[in-house]
Parts: sequence; structure tokens; C-alpha cells
Amino acid sequence: MNFIDELKWRGMVHTMIPGTEELLEKEQVTAYVGIDPTADSLHIGHLCGVMMLRHLQRCGHKPLALVGGATGMIGDPSGKSTERNLLDEATLRHNQECIKKQLAKFLDFESDAPNKAELVNNYDWMKDFSFLDFARIVGKHITVNYMMAKDSVQKRLNGETRDGLSFTEFTYQLLQGYDFLHLYETKGCKLQMGGSDQWGNITTGTELIRRTNGGEAFALTCPLITKADGGKFGKTESGNVWLDPRYTSPYKFYQFWLNVSDADAEKYIKIFTELTREEIDELVAEQAKDPGQRPLQKRLAKEVTTMVHSAADYEAAVEASQILFSNKAGDILRRIDEDTLLAVFEGVPTFEIAKADLDGSVKIVDLLTEKAAVFPSKGELRKLAQQGGFSINKEKVTEINEPATQSLLLNDKYILVQKGKKNYFLLIAK
Repeated sequence: MNFIDELKWRGMVHTMIPGTEELLEKEQVTAYVGIDPTADSLHIGHLCGVMMLRHLQRCGHKPLALVGGATGMIGDPSGKSTERNLLDEATLRHNQECIKKQLAKFLDFESDAPNKAELVNNYDWMKDFSFLDFARIVGKHITVNYMMAKDSVQKRLNGETRDGLSFTEFTYQLLQGYDFLHLYETKGCKLQMGGSDQWGNITTGTELIRRTNGGEAFALTCPLITKADGGKFGKTESGNVWLDPRYTSPYKFYQFWLNVSDADAEKYIKIFTELTREEIDELVAEQAKDPGQRPLQKRLAKEVTTMVHSAADYEAAVEASQILFSNKAGDILRRIDEDTLLAVFEGVPTFEIAKADLDGSVKIVDLLTEKAAVFPSKGELRKLAQQGGFSINKEKVTEINEPATQSLLLNDKYILVQKGKKNYFLLIAK
């Protein structure tokens, strides 16, 4: 496989330094992508860079994932309107370990292959680097004029923020440039990749390598991922879509991809999966023939959820998605875990009830009118039950004078009540 050809048809090339393609064709290339360790999980905004490394390794080249422990303590001004909070070393080390576990699902770190991936942390070579050494080794090679001309600097200087640009942030491009120089000299790394907003920082590195020892290094950026409607990719009402299930459940993760627009699905399936051009063309043709079946979204959601989480998590997410429509919804409800249950019914009205009331002494009709005001009156509940429009845990209930017991509980804590076709309520027993 040709790495650049692979990226091009997937829409993953924005800018390249001339000669990059030729370099990749003539030798095994070591290349890196920088990852900011400000959290202990990656989010889907990181996935494009990670997929670039994955494709690079598949094409026989060697990927380096650089966790920016030192630069994470500084903060990159690119695309930011304010300076970020600085992290301490213990937090950074914790974040690095968590990030490596996630990257191991995408990259081979463990085999004996000559192109096995490596994780490096720039804190390891920056922590003992004195300011005087930095000024002598790095500072003298790059002029202020060169640094001032960068878009990331200009945007902050001319932006609306009153805080301006701190000296700390101004030096960020030199720190990132030195990373490239260090990896060039110690790992033979000749290529840095990243999002198009990183072009200025990356080319500072190639310039530093050229001016320091006359070496030749290369840069390749991918477009920033956008949504067809102009909204920000990867952001939902509740914030970022994370790879860690503690922050975004596999069900919610699956739902994110399942609910993208047709135009976005066609773009994202090229970027975020390893499906071949033929497979994707076939799916696009299916989508055009019957858009209502949404084959692109379904396959995209399957591939990404399986890659980030697991096949079992994907299957569980699909099953949970059927709760609202399936004839076997009652069985599914009994099987799914608490996080998935809460994700499926996020936003529905909730009522707290006492677990002690589920000892059989309270009738269902009293539970849902007196203990929890799901129904304004017993008459309304009785009428709806007679019409077959009342369910508990997706199973129709007609005998409303039956005792309410703990056998109704899902995950030993919840009771799902349904009025009519679309109105759900969640009782939480405490």
C-alpha cells in the first residue's frame, strides 16, 4: 500500500512539504504525531491523527506517538483564544499511561516488527534542559521575525482576547520544533504529521532541523474535521465524545456515529475506518438507493465502536438501541448494564421511591400515583391500562392492583414506566 495514495482518497491530506511522497516511496520512514495529554482519555477529535499513524504502520512505516508532557505544561496557542491551565507531573504521567492503553487498540506496540510503534514523552528530554541551553541550542537558530509570521501567533495577537499572548505560549513553537529535532537525531524521525492548524509549529521543526545540522525533514497535515452543517465535529450537548467508557458509554459512542448526517457519514467512513475504497463505494451506492436504511451510518458506527471498544460492546449497543422498538425489549432491559440503561433513557422524567415500599404492601396503582406522581389520578392509570397503553419495563400491565415488589427492579434500582407510545418515566428506588 502507498501511504500518501491511501490518505488522499480518504480525504486526509491538507498540506505536504514537497518531497514527502518521494521519501515515503523510497524508504521505511519514522513519523510522529503529537498528542496533548491534558486529559486521561483521548476524544474523537484525536482520532484523525491516530488513524494517520495506523495507516502509516499498515503501509510498513514506523509510527511514533508523542505525548506532550512538557508542551502540555505550556499550552499551544494554535486555535485557542485563551491560555490553558498547566498540569503537574503526576497528572501528566497518569494521563500518559491511560492514553497509551487507548493507542494500543490502534497501533502495534508489542511485536518484534521493525516498524512497531513507540510512545515517547517530550517531558523526558525537556525536564533537565536548562533555559540557557534552550536559548543557545534552539533560540539562536530561529528568528523572532520567523516566529511572528506564524498564523497561530498572528491570530492571537490580533484576536479579541484582552489577555494577548504570553511569552510561555509564544515559545511553544520552539519547544515543538525541538521535539522534532530531538526525534530526528535520536530516532531518525523525518516526518511530523498533524492537523492543519499545526502547520506552523511543524514547519518550525523542519526549519530548526535544517538550520541546526543541515538535515532535511518533512511535514504532512490533514484537514480539520468539520460537520456538513458547520458545527464542531465531536462535540455534543454534553461535551466531547470520549474514547474512555467512563466518560462516554459505548452506547452513546455508537449513537454518535449512527446519528451523523448522510454527507458526514460518507466523509467520516473514509477517515475513521479501514474499509477499502470498493467497500465504501458499495455502501454509498446502497445509501443512494435507499437512504432510509442508512447503511453508511450503520457500518460506520459498527467499525468505529468495535475498534475503540470491542465487538461485544458494539453488539450490546445495537441491542440497547432496539429497546424502544423491539418485541423483546423486556428481555433486553433485564440484560443491559446500568450505564447503558441511563444512556438510553437520558432526559426522561425521574421519580425517587423508597425501596422499602417494594415489599408487596403497596399496589402498582398506588406506587404510580401516590409514591411517584407518574399519573395524576388512579382513574387515568386504570383507563390507560384497560386500553393496553401502560407498560412497566416494556411489558404491558393490565392488573394495576397487583402488589409492587422488588422483582420489578432493573439493575436492582430502576423501574421503567411507559404511558402510551412515547412517554417514559424512570423510577429510582433508594
